[in-house]
Amino acid sequence: MTTANNHKQLVYTVKELCRMCYTCVRECPAKAIRIYNGQAEVISDRCIGCGNCIKVCSQDAKVFLQTRQDVKTLLKSHPNVAAIVAPSFPAEFSDIPNSQTFVGMLREMGFHHVFEVGFGADLVAHQYKKLLDNHSSGYISSDCPAIVNYIRYYHPELTNNLMPIVSPMVAMAKVVKAIYSDAKIVFIGPCIAKKDESDEVDIGLTFREVRAMFDSLGILPHSVTPADFEEPRAGKGAIFPITRGLTQTINISDDMLESKVIVADGRKGFQDAIKEFEDGYLSNHYLELLCCEGCIMGPGMSPEGKRYQRRQYISNYVQQKFSVEEVARWQENLDKFKDIDLTRLFSPGDKRLPLPDEEEVNRVLASMGKFTTRDHLNCGTCGYETCIEHAIAIVEGLAEVEMCLPYTIEELHETIEDLAITNKKLAQVQQALKHSEKLAHMGQLSAGIAHELNNPLGIILMYSNILLDELEDAHPLKNDMNLISIQAKRCKKIVSGLLNFARKNQIKVEDVEVKKLVEDSLLSVIIPDSIRTEVTCSKDSIRAMLDYEQMIQMLSNLIKNAVEAMPRGGKVEVDVTETSDDIVIRVKDYGVGIPPENIDKLFTPFFTTKGIGQGTGLGLATIYGIVKMHKGSIEVDSNTDHSKGPTGTTFTVKIPKSLEPTSE
Repeated sequence: MTTANNHKQLVYTVKELCRMCYTCVRECPAKAIRIYNGQAEVISDRCIGCGNCIKVCSQDAKVFLQTRQDVKTLLKSHPNVAAIVAPSFPAEFSDIPNSQTFVGMLREMGFHHVFEVGFGADLVAHQYKKLLDNHSSGYISSDCPAIVNYIRYYHPELTNNLMPIVSPMVAMAKVVKAIYSDAKIVFIGPCIAKKDESDEVDIGLTFREVRAMFDSLGILPHSVTPADFEEPRAGKGAIFPITRGLTQTINISDDMLESKVIVADGRKGFQDAIKEFEDGYLSNHYLELLCCEGCIMGPGMSPEGKRYQRRQYISNYVQQKFSVEEVARWQENLDKFKDIDLTRLFSPGDKRLPLPDEEEVNRVLASMGKFTTRDHLNCGTCGYETCIEHAIAIVEGLAEVEMCLPYTIEELHETIEDLAITNKKLAQVQQALKHSEKLAHMGQLSAGIAHELNNPLGIILMYSNILLDELEDAHPLKNDMNLISIQAKRCKKIVSGLLNFARKNQIKVEDVEVKKLVEDSLLSVIIPDSIRTEVTCSKDSIRAMLDYEQMIQMLSNLIKNAVEAMPRGGKVEVDVTETSDDIVIRVKDYGVGIPPENIDKLFTPFFTTKGIGQGTGLGLATIYGIVKMHKGSIEVDSNTDHSKGPTGTTFTVKIPKSLEPTSE
C-alpha cells in the first residue's frame, strides 16, 4: 500500500507577467485561483496540479515547481539513481532518432539506470482487469493524480469509487526498489501532479525540464552512446498515455453497444463524467478519466505540440516493440513481479467551501447591476460559467466585482461621462479665472486712470461752471463754456463707472427683500409696450444683506440691456431662487443673442456692440464691479443660432446672502 506525501505548491504566478485575462480562472477545474487586486494567485491548498493554467497562459505568468537543481544534486551525491520514464516520451522527444539514443542521453546526464514506466502500466492494467472482471462497474480510474486529487477534494463522497490501485509510476518505482533496494528514483514525464503523488518517488521531473538540462549540459543525440531501457521493459502499457490507452491495454472494449466503459478527458469532459456519475446516471459504469487530453498533452510536455501527431509517435513506438522475443521476455517479467503489492488506500480531503447565503449572493449581483435573471449574461469573460457562480466566488473571496466585463464597461462609460463633465467644468473655471485675471488687471489700470483724472476733471468742471455763471447769455463764449461743462460731466460719469468696475467704492449692506428689489429695478427702467416682463420667485420672501442702491443699479442695467436686445418686442424674465448660502437672480431675454466671440469681452470697459454715441461700454463693466463688491459671480449663456433653439441671453448672478460691509 502507498499513500500520497505532504501537499506541495506545484504552480506559482509571476505577478509581473499577469495581464488579468482570467483565462486561468476559466480553465481551472478546481477554481483554485483567487483574483486579488487584479492579480491571479494560485491557492496551493486547493490546487490539484493539473497544470491547465500553465498551458493556457499566453503570457507565461504561470510556472510550475522546478526540480532540475534537486536532480543535479541527487545525481552528484548518490551512487545509484534510477530514472523511470513515462510512456509518453516518444511524443515529446520525436526529434531524437530512437529510444536508445534518448536513454543514452539520460545516462550521459548521470542516471545509473533507466526504466520504462510502461511496464508499471502493464502491471496496473493487470490489476484493473482482475477488479473489473469481478466488479464490472462503479469504479473510477486512479492512475491520473490530478483526477484523484479532484475527486478527493471536490467530490469526496466518490473517494471509495477510486480504483484501489497505484498509478503506473508508483508501480514501476516498486519494481525498481525490488531490483535495487538502495536506488533513488526520479520520475520523468509530462505531468506536474506526479511531483506530489507519492513518497515512492524521490523527485519528479517534467520532459520540459529534461530538455532544459540537456541544453545546459550540452548533451546532444550524436555525442552519446545509445543504450536500451533496462528490463523489465514495457509491453502494451506503452500506449497508456493516450486516451483509451488503459482500456486497450487491458483488452476491454469501450464500444457503446458492448461495454459500460466511459472514457473522458480534458477539463470539461472529466468534470461532466464525474458529475453524472455522482448523480447516479453512470453509477453502473467504469470511468476511465484523464485530466488532460491524454498524457501526451500534459503541462510538462513542450508547448504547441499536435495531439494526433503525438498519438502517432506513440503508436509507431509500440509497434516496433512487439517482436516474438520481446513479448516472451515481457511475459516472464509480468510473472516475476506479479506479487508486488499495488494496492492503495484513498482518503477524502474535502476542500469544498460552504455555499454562501442567497441574500449575500443577491447583494453582490445587485452591486454589478444584475437585479433579475435577464441581467445575467453568463458571458464567461470573468472566468466563471454563470453570473451566479461569479457572485458566489466573490462572496467566498476568490473573485472581484471588476472581473465582470459588462459591469466594467458600464462603469468605464460612466467614468468617461463624469470625466467629460468634470473636464467641461474645469475648462469653464479655467476660462473664468483667465477672464477674472484679465479684468483684475484692467481694474487696476482703470482705478489708476480714474484717480489721476478725477482731480483735473473736478477743477475743469468747477471753473467751467464759474465761468458759465459769470458770462451773460448773449456772450459768444457762453455756448462753448456750456459744452465744456457738459463734456466734463460726461467724463466725470465715465470715471465714476471706471471706479465701480475697479471695485473701489464702498458698499452699505442692509436687509433687503429680493423680490421687491427686482420690482423696484423694473420701475426704474422705461419698458416699451411691446415688451412683457415676468418676475418669478421660488419663495414668498427671500431676504439677503445687500447694498440696495448698487443692486438696483446692477439689475436696472441688466433689464435695460435685455429690453434693448429685443427691438421688435418680446419678454424679459427675472427669476429669483436661493440656496443655503446664496441668492440667485436670472435675467433672461429672447433677443438676437450675443455671438460666442463676444462673450469673453462683455465685462471689458468700453466694449460695446451698440452704435457710435449710443453707449459708453461701461454698463456691464459696472455690473461686474458691483457683483464682485458683493463677493458674488456672474455668468452669461447666450444663443444666436435658431437651429439650436430659441435665441436670447441669460445673465445669472449669484450673491452671498450674508455680507459684511467692506471697502476694496
